[in-house]
Amino acid sequence: MRIRYIAVEGLPFIIFFALAVVIVWLTAGFYWAVLPLVLLFFCLFFFRDPERDYVFKENIVVSPADGVVMSVAEVYEGRFIKDKAVKISIFLSLFDVHVNRIPVSGKVVELKNEGGLFLPAYKKEAGDLNVRSYTVLETRWGKVVVAQITGLVARRIVNRAKVGDVFKTGERFGLIRFGSCTEVYLPCTARILVKEGQKVRGGETVIAEFCD
Repeated sequence: MRIRYIAVEGLPFIIFFALAVVIVWLTAGFYWAVLPLVLLFFCLFFFRDPERDYVFKENIVVSPADGVVMSVAEVYEGRFIKDKAVKISIFLSLFDVHVNRIPVSGKVVELKNEGGLFLPAYKKEAGDLNVRSYTVLETRWGKVVVAQITGLVARRIVNRAKVGDVFKTGERFGLIRFGSCTEVYLPCTARILVKEGQKVRGGETVIAEFCD
């Protein structure tokens, strides 16, 4: 896949390290410029934002993030859905694309930030204790919730969604830096199509579907 974009949130880092490379190279020589050069390439890699503009049927749910499925479990979601739901947790390593995408078409009806810790994102308790941002979508099949969760290294959540925004399946709405977890809560009427340990790609991998 050809990379077409860099997430705008990465530009300050890229510009900073690009300037550092030039300044250090001119003042101290190439050898000393290697470190900022490596960090520049890392930022270019980390903040990549590949184009994935696929057209899906209305009842299809796609992964909100790149990564590996940590768990698929039926839970009681008491914050927003207030009923049983299926929670799919996806772990993002430092090497995954960190742009988050809307899993299924809907209208943003609520946004909420919670938590205060920065535990490793792969720990089960991270979803309840770490800093996290919830985006609640009203869909044809009920409420769908996406949770962006920080990790040990990730300390910054970007959520561009606003209450009242209407999104289509797969559209970008934010990102997390650097290494994190993304969870999606679906009504139990959804037929789950992924399993624990499966590699997924945001806006591309179909993780569930609703029956019309």
